[in-house]
Amino acid sequence: MITTRLLSDRRGLVFLAVLALIGVLVPICHLAVPESSAFYVPAWVVALLGKYLCYALLALSLDLVWGYCGILSLGHGAFFALGGYAMGMYLMRQIGSRGKYGDPVLPDFMVFLDWKELPYAWYGFQHFPYAAFMVLFVPGVLAFLFGWFAFRSRVTGVYLSIITQAMTFALKLAFFRNDMGFGGNNGFTDFKDILGYDIQAATTRTVLLVASVIALALGYLVCRGITGSKLGKVLIAVRDAESRTRFLGYRVENYKLFVFVVSACLAGVAGALYVPQVGILNPSEFEPSNSIEVVIWVAVGGRGTLVGAALGAILVNFAKTTFTSGMLAPYWLFILGGIFVLVTLFMPRGVLGLVDQIAARFRRRPGASSRAAAPVAVENPAE
Repeated sequence: MITTRLLSDRRGLVFLAVLALIGVLVPICHLAVPESSAFYVPAWVVALLGKYLCYALLALSLDLVWGYCGILSLGHGAFFALGGYAMGMYLMRQIGSRGKYGDPVLPDFMVFLDWKELPYAWYGFQHFPYAAFMVLFVPGVLAFLFGWFAFRSRVTGVYLSIITQAMTFALKLAFFRNDMGFGGNNGFTDFKDILGYDIQAATTRTVLLVASVIALALGYLVCRGITGSKLGKVLIAVRDAESRTRFLGYRVENYKLFVFVVSACLAGVAGALYVPQVGILNPSEFEPSNSIEVVIWVAVGGRGTLVGAALGAILVNFAKTTFTSGMLAPYWLFILGGIFVLVTLFMPRGVLGLVDQIAARFRRRPGASSRAAAPVAVENPAE
């Protein structure tokens, strides 16, 4: 049944095929092709692609709760950052005595701040399986606790959005404090190894890119599995008519809590893959503006489409990379705001909705009236 559902998802198959091509061709073009060749992919492109794919997974996680359940979270950057901090703590423990101060246990920033012992929160992070577990556990627990109180109190709409933003702002203030033991405003940097391999080596960079491809593909399959099931239909009912769904006997808060926790775990995985590829992590990842940008990615790509969310993340961040270097750099925020306004006014279903409209026009039979034309194929229209 799952295979049948996947085969009927042509858009998803194309998306997975493109990911497979990236996961195969980019490593070959980076490692096996000589630098003098026109097909050579430089290291900075590999790192940039890996970062885009992490952002795409983050956008996918937000689309799951916003596009299909109506939960507009303005704090998903917090789950992303927490996953990143879990991975960052592991990477900092791998530095050992190769740090600036040569302490085999304490990270450099703790030696600098005159810490004498490793805080309890850092225990176990010298082991990768424990860090990988915490990448899922910490965002998942925070999402569960937040959702438990918020959804059972029936906090919805703009009030819920404001609370999620307050949550990430509170975490930002907490992580800025040096006495929290997470590096304060300097955060984590100077990573050396991951699983015993040099984090700057070309092969390690390539493996991280492939890991990002696999994570995004698995994340898409998880989201598609949820949204294509009976559970997904209930989530859409909650999005479209929460009170009516509740009156039909569904425990709406349980459905919302489940999908919110799954979404937070996906965002945590995205953050964990992001940190070793960019090489630095600090509390600015908790900035509320970062979470708002994720909303724009999803809106640009197409809310409630999954593939559109990932596409929007890649398109917007490619534009950001382009426009924030050069004479247009001071105007990037205005450009981003303009894109959001234009998409909201003229493309309410995002870029993917526009592609659907164009495809529908080409499918019209010659001579057929516009009234008889095929309807626009929009999956789970968002309101």
